[in-house]
Amino acid sequence: MNFAFRTVPHVIFEAGAAARLGALVKSRMKRPVIVTDKGVVNAGLINAALKSLNAEGLDFLLFDEIEADPPARIVRGAVEAARARKADGVIGFGGGSSMDTAKIVAALLNSSQDLEDIYGAGNIKGARAPLVLLPTTAGTGSEVTDIAVVTTDDDQKMGVLGDQMFADIAILDPELTYGLPRYVTAATGVDAMVHAIEAYTSRHRKNPVSDALAREALRLLSSNIVEACKAPSNREARANMLLGAMLAGQAFTNSPVGAVHGMAYPLGALFHIPHGASNALMLEPVLRFNASAAAHLYAELGDVIGAEATGGFAERCEAFIGKLMAIVTETGVERRLSNLGVSHNDLPRMAEDAIKAERVMRNNPREVTYEDALRMYGEVL
Repeated sequence: MNFAFRTVPHVIFEAGAAARLGALVKSRMKRPVIVTDKGVVNAGLINAALKSLNAEGLDFLLFDEIEADPPARIVRGAVEAARARKADGVIGFGGGSSMDTAKIVAALLNSSQDLEDIYGAGNIKGARAPLVLLPTTAGTGSEVTDIAVVTTDDDQKMGVLGDQMFADIAILDPELTYGLPRYVTAATGVDAMVHAIEAYTSRHRKNPVSDALAREALRLLSSNIVEACKAPSNREARANMLLGAMLAGQAFTNSPVGAVHGMAYPLGALFHIPHGASNALMLEPVLRFNASAAAHLYAELGDVIGAEATGGFAERCEAFIGKLMAIVTETGVERRLSNLGVSHNDLPRMAEDAIKAERVMRNNPREVTYEDALRMYGEVL
């Protein structure tokens, strides 16, 4: 079997690591731009990190304008601010949107390319600026992936892929996730579980290393997400969620995601439903749609999450879906599109946009047609 596996060169997993950020980055950058959002700043999550940067004499710019599913205009604004400040490095601090934007800022900081020039795979020219990423949620795995996702000016999800998207250092500090609100914990945690499941069942580039990471990620996530939701300050649960999300990120970077993500993208772009919540909404219909092609793989994952079943692949697959959705339901994440402002009239546009997400839809175990997508949206309306 031939395969390649890629990930970030340096991972630090340490409670309290954010408080020594300055010491960890000072050899790489002197004038960093910190890309984050106002929620992170207002919650005080970044205070210890900023104090550390000051203590090391780093002249940083704090850019805290990031929005969910980062719009292209915000991403361009971050690039322009970093260039104007003559930044020499980038620190992404926050959820997936902040980290994704930081990646693009690093790629474009010293480049003559525009944002639109780098959409797609392999279109970044030259080396990026130094890049360090710190996640504050346990979900996207963006700190270890080679992709950033942007919402274009016409409300499409567009990916930027390339080796330059890998950070120099991923710093995972579980303390940054303590006390995270339940709805954020649930949505981002389900997102991470979807990463693991779709990596394990991807039609392209699935390999023994991604499989091992996906299984361990799903084990950690499925056995800790409910506790993390119920007891926000449970340190062991929080650490396990953050570790699981990272492992899932490494898995799907090398064995890419499928139709759950493809069908979630229009929900974020058109209705600004957070990415994790969008994945949670589309998880069950896609799993059931895929069962005819991936029952044997879902059966194996059933063993990972403790789904008790006997019989053949079909029975074990059904037990896996049932157990998984019971966990998802217990987190309290939303399960109905209509409760989030989506109407029956919106479904055709959503189905059209989902099918356009060929980058991820082609990895799905089973081909999805427009009619299939329309039907699956209808199942969770």
